[in-house]
Amino acid sequence: MSHTAHIPSHRKPRQRASKSALRAGVAGGVLSTIAVAGAAGPAQAEPVTQTIEMPTITSGFSTAVAASAQATQQVALDLETQADEDAAAEKAAKTAKKAHAEAVRKAEAKKKAEAAAKAEAEAKERAERASRTAERTTLSASSDSTGSSASAPSSSSNVSGSAASIVAFAKAQVGDAYVSGGTGPNAWDCSGLVQAAYRTAGIDLPRVSQSQSTAGTQVSLDNLQPGDILYWGGAGSAYHVAIYVGGGEFVGAQNSSTGTVQRSLDYDRPTGAVRVL
Repeated sequence: MSHTAHIPSHRKPRQRASKSALRAGVAGGVLSTIAVAGAAGPAQAEPVTQTIEMPTITSGFSTAVAASAQATQQVALDLETQADEDAAAEKAAKTAKKAHAEAVRKAEAKKKAEAAAKAEAEAKERAERASRTAERTTLSASSDSTGSSASAPSSSSNVSGSAASIVAFAKAQVGDAYVSGGTGPNAWDCSGLVQAAYRTAGIDLPRVSQSQSTAGTQVSLDNLQPGDILYWGGAGSAYHVAIYVGGGEFVGAQNSSTGTVQRSLDYDRPTGAVRVL
């Protein structure tokens, strides 16, 4: 082949510029037509509505919310309970304080009442002693004015008959208890013992000391005989009695502290005496 022979080209032939321009014009026209058509559409067209799906509450989230609400409610309940407890404690403290004050007041009132009662009892005892002293003085003066001679008290060794029975019974009760209203056999009051002693001699005496102090003949304390009834207080209003047993001594149910005792007349000088035998 001649080196000058034509060699065909494998390149794609170039398109003409006019054809490219035509295609560009057609595409632009189509786009313009679409744009004009869109602009010429109805002005009141409804907008496109889209439905947005909300996220679904899962069971875990619901449980957490419920737990939080329950915890909040429990805290409120705890606060309310604490407030109630505080109020109850405050009320109890006030009540206790008031009760303590009332107890102190009552204790002080009781103490004052006991002190007043003790003072009254002591005053009464002093008055009774003064009365006994005055009555003894009166009896002594009366005995002196009648010319009675003083004689020594009779000895219990010379006692016989009914007086001996009375004296023996009285001495046998020494050591027994004193009980108000007691009539034996192991507990006595003063008039109960005297009545029982005289009953051994077949003599019935009145039950109470006031009546026993006038049951016989009044005798001087300087002329006593075993078996005579001694009394303390006024004749007919005596508050205590005992039995003279001779030798300057008496037996009597004195009080709850001493019981039935045998004592000297000087232990508690009687006011007067009566003789029943």
